[in-house]
Amino acid sequence: MDLATDFAFTPLPAVENAVQAPFPEVASPLGPLAGLVGKWSGKGFNMIWRPDNGTQDHFLELNVTSEQLEFSPISGSIPNRGLLQPDINMFGLTYLQQISDANLKAGLHIEPGLWLAVPKTTDPAEGPTVARLASIPHGTTIVAQGTATTAAAPPTIPGTSIRPFTIGQSLSLFVFPEETLSTPSSFRTSGAGLTGVTQEMVSNPNSVLQAAIAGQHITETTTLRVNTNDAPILGGGTANTAFLKGGGGGPNAVSASVNATFWLETIEGNPVIHQLQYAQTVLLNFNGLSWPHITVATLRQQPA
Repeated sequence: MDLATDFAFTPLPAVENAVQAPFPEVASPLGPLAGLVGKWSGKGFNMIWRPDNGTQDHFLELNVTSEQLEFSPISGSIPNRGLLQPDINMFGLTYLQQISDANLKAGLHIEPGLWLAVPKTTDPAEGPTVARLASIPHGTTIVAQGTATTAAAPPTIPGTSIRPFTIGQSLSLFVFPEETLSTPSSFRTSGAGLTGVTQEMVSNPNSVLQAAIAGQHITETTTLRVNTNDAPILGGGTANTAFLKGGGGGPNAVSASVNATFWLETIEGNPVIHQLQYAQTVLLNFNGLSWPHITVATLRQQPA
């Protein structure tokens, strides 16, 4: 996903009195995004409660995944013209993500997008932020905005649950037999597709990330937290095709929200290892419930 070698943003006319560096404490204008540049690959886990047009309204798909993710910096500053405040300059990266089922060698996901470093603004009153803009072939686009922090410590990765809940009522959880692997079901991935999938992974997908860093000496972590919910940062949202939104009978499966955390980690050693982990939850709304679609992965930076 390379830009033309002679392409660089050149605001016409020039942006005057704009903040030039969203994160001035970092030497690169990309700020905390600078460490993403390059090619990454690794493995992970994907689970999705998907709608089923049959005798039951849902099917639980489980995938051990292989992934390639590449980030390329955008040359020049990206101007945003202001009406309520002076113009700003942003800086960014393009990326291309490709995810396949590692057992069945089947493509699952491809996602072109952007990460942006956004300077402090006065209207709205927000500190420096990061934003992720993504397009997903299944019929959804997202804008997820949030914060970036760096600490001389390993990441804190919480547990997560795959249980659906009543739309708008996150404590009203539903337990379905498909989440218990020892319970037979024709509405769950089976056979070779389940190779390497454990009950612990299904009960807590983030356990895959926790296990991957067990015993590692991580000396620094940059944490990028973004979501589409317009809070705590003003900005963000999802858009869906007509098929996903559905008609008078309700949605086929509308992507209602996206919440993601990326951990860019430095592992002590000679040479130093750079590692990228992420956990993402998309809530798919259909048939009165919000159904989690969770993807996690641990990737290593590849030689240039």
